[in-house]
Amino acid sequence: MVFNSNIFLFAFLPVVFGLFWLLKGRQARYVLLTVSGYVFYGYWDWRFCFLLLFSSLLSFYAALLIERSASLRARRAWMTLSISADLTLLGFFKYYNFFASSLHAAIPGIAPPLLHIILPVGISFYTFHTMSYILDVAEGRIRATSNLFEYLTYVSLFSQLVAGPIVRFRQIEQDLEHIEGPPREDFMARGIGFFLVGLIKKAVVADSIAMYLDPALASYSTLSTAGAWLAALGYTFQIYYDFSGYSDMAVGLGYLFGLHIPQNFNAPYRALGPRDFWRRWHISLSTWLRDYLYIPLGGSRFGETRMMINLLVTMLLGGLWHGANWTFVVWGAYHGMLLIVERVLDRWLTRVPTAMRRAGTFVLVVFSWVLFRSDSLDMAGQWMARMLGIGAGTQSAPPSLIVLVALCLVAVNTVPETWDIRFGIRYRWAPVYALGFLLAYLFVNGRHSVFLYYQF
Repeated sequence: MVFNSNIFLFAFLPVVFGLFWLLKGRQARYVLLTVSGYVFYGYWDWRFCFLLLFSSLLSFYAALLIERSASLRARRAWMTLSISADLTLLGFFKYYNFFASSLHAAIPGIAPPLLHIILPVGISFYTFHTMSYILDVAEGRIRATSNLFEYLTYVSLFSQLVAGPIVRFRQIEQDLEHIEGPPREDFMARGIGFFLVGLIKKAVVADSIAMYLDPALASYSTLSTAGAWLAALGYTFQIYYDFSGYSDMAVGLGYLFGLHIPQNFNAPYRALGPRDFWRRWHISLSTWLRDYLYIPLGGSRFGETRMMINLLVTMLLGGLWHGANWTFVVWGAYHGMLLIVERVLDRWLTRVPTAMRRAGTFVLVVFSWVLFRSDSLDMAGQWMARMLGIGAGTQSAPPSLIVLVALCLVAVNTVPETWDIRFGIRYRWAPVYALGFLLAYLFVNGRHSVFLYYQF
């Protein structure tokens, strides 16, 4: 089920929302949100609900055992068991065929069998939810909850289940503890506002770009230099409005149920460097990688060389997290190298005018999205070559895509982030919200396109 589908907008959400505020008491609301999360997830493929439940139960009981263990050795053993199980499931469903085919390509004499594996939607996200919970309990940052349905609510919350943001238990624990409270007018207004802005970003902007961009990329080898640049820019804006639109809708849904979902985007295309970009783009993932991978590896505590290695390893694994394809590995390595170069040239870069730093960062990010969007390294290489005028063809971009790219270029540099908007909470704002929904829904027009990050 997707947020922009009729079944979600006109059946699932109204029913769950109405029941939630009719029910009294924490436990009843936990059960409702848990059941609704599994219905939402099972609508795609009910069989993988068992995988989600297994992962949730394992981490829930492992956390209790960690907390009740008397010795450090026992705590580490339970933590290792839970994390290993999570990574094994993620590795099998997401990466088995990738590593098997890569091993065969590297060593032709070895041919592990390829399996018909369906990638469970959202497994990368809910695995990070359960892992962060286990690691936080093991490190003593939070106490393990003894309420099973509170924990199941956290993992299976439909607003963030399949594409984030990656919310840590400690970030919404207080909200979950007070979930029995009455509705708040400001939460309702912000919830509707965020959801509408997200729907407009997705249906009006991202899907409109995709309508012109996908046919152009179907024959990428014939792109002219200008066409290749416009395609790269088109995808740069498509993925931003698609993913930030999803995140806004997730935040809005959270507010409708009295929960704060953390910010995931903060004007990333206004970044002044690679490090600043990762402070603004997919914030929940970049901070997760920083706190649970980069810092445990040693961060910058053991000198410049070790810091650079840690940065590269973190970004490589961050790239691989996105998908089982060498394009994502190279994309991660590319960003890792950008972060390293920025550290080395830090003193010199601070003397560069702000506008130049912003423009330079944007161009570097546009090149990175070519890697991210390409189906293979060969496609990425050909696309980039045409951007540089090498082997360029004659295919130009459709005029409609040119207009959309120009409008987006202005919008990302001038329009405030959703978090900076003050949504009206008075009833007189109701027509504005209704008009916004009507506008967005007209663009949906029965397409119900899946969000780009569902594949991760």
